Amino acid sequence: MAIKSEEILATGRRKCAVARVRLQPGTGKIEINGKAMAEYFPSEALCGYVNQVLKVTETEGKVDIRANLDGGGMTGQAGALRHGVARALVKMNEDVKAVLKAAGMLTRDARVKERKKPGQPGARRRFQFSKR
Repeated sequence: MAIKSEEILATGRRKCAVARVRLQPGTGKIEINGKAMAEYFPSEALCGYVNQVLKVTETEGKVDIRANLDGGGMTGQAGALRHGVARALVKMNEDVKAVLKAAGMLTRDARVKERKKPGQPGARRRFQFSKR
């Protein structure tokens, strides 16, 4: 696996969250908005979700990741970070594209919250109907 040495930039998105990812060869440090990943995502499940990309491509402990996360909630941000890291790894090494594509990590999850409609309490929910 040929890893390029310069810093690679990529963007990942999920729901309303945006992740701007900087990836470079290193020791496996992951820093999000100036904090360690375990500190930023207190849930072990979200950390594992982000680390899936590194496990699948066998780059765990070989790259340093610095990310800027903005918008959305915790789950959306974790998804955006995972998407951004996957895209950065493809830029760094084209050979991992097939593996990531097969695992579905390069696909942008386009599901976003539907807007609230006028005259209704929610996107699809209606006020209770009364005949009389």
